[in-house]
Amino acid sequence: MWRSRLATLALSLATATAATLTLTAPAQAAPADHYVALGDSYSSGVGAGSYTAESGSCQRSTNAYPALYATNVRPASYRSVACSGATTTSVINTQLSALSATTTLVSVTVGGNDVGFANIMTTCVLYGTTDCVAAVQAAENKARADLPALLRAVYNGIRTRAPSARVVVVGYPVFYQLGTTCVGLSATSRAKINEGINLVVDITRSAAQAAGFTFADVRSKFVGHQLCSYGEKWLHALNFANIGISYHPTAAGQSGGYYPVFRSVAG
Repeated sequence: MWRSRLATLALSLATATAATLTLTAPAQAAPADHYVALGDSYSSGVGAGSYTAESGSCQRSTNAYPALYATNVRPASYRSVACSGATTTSVINTQLSALSATTTLVSVTVGGNDVGFANIMTTCVLYGTTDCVAAVQAAENKARADLPALLRAVYNGIRTRAPSARVVVVGYPVFYQLGTTCVGLSATSRAKINEGINLVVDITRSAAQAAGFTFADVRSKFVGHQLCSYGEKWLHALNFANIGISYHPTAAGQSGGYYPVFRSVAG
C-alpha cells in the first residue's frame, strides 16, 4: 500500500513539476521579423571597416548597427540598402523599394546630408572660426525651414510601403566633448557644431514621433567617447588619408554606441 502511495505521490510531483516548467520556461520562438535597414553613411557603417563587396561605394559594413542586429538577433530576413551620401530624396528614390507589406522592422538614419554635414566640417577645418560658425548657422536655418517636410516625406513613404512595420528612426551622435583641452578647431567652432547637430537630432525626433515611429537617441551613449574626450574615441577625427571616414563612428562606436540603443528599442 505504502509503495503504491509513494508511486502516486512521485507521479503527482513529476506532473506538477512538468506543468510548472511548461508555464515558466521562456518561449523559444523562431525570430519572425523581416528587417530592412535604410539611410545614410551612419547606417551603412562608413568608418567601421569590413565593407561588403556587393555594397560598392555605399560602403555597407558588417560592423554597422543593422548588420550587428541581424547577426545577433537573427531575424527571418535582413537586407540593408543604406548608402554613404544618402539624402532624404535618395532614400525615397532608391531605397524605399526594398520595403514591402511583409516588412516588419525598419531602421533609418537620414537627414545629415540634407543640411550639408560634410561641407560644414570641411569649411570649419579649412577656413576658421568665423566661416565655421556662419556655415553651421546657415545649416541650422535650412534645417528649421526644410528638414521637417523632407523627413515627413521619407516617413510617409516608409509607412505606405511597409504599413505593418515597426519603424525605428536612429539619430546622430554629438561630435565633441566640450570643456576639455583639445587641439584643432576652436572651442567656439566645436560648440557651434554641437549646437547644429543637436538641432538636427531634435527635429528628427519630433518628425519621427509625429509619424508614430520610435526614435532611438544615441547622443547620451556617446558621452565620454566623443572627440576631445578622455575616453576611447568612438568617432574618427579628421583623416586626410581617408577623408570619407572623418567624423563617422568607428567599429566600437557602432557596437558600443549605436547597436545597444537600437537593440533596446527594436526588440
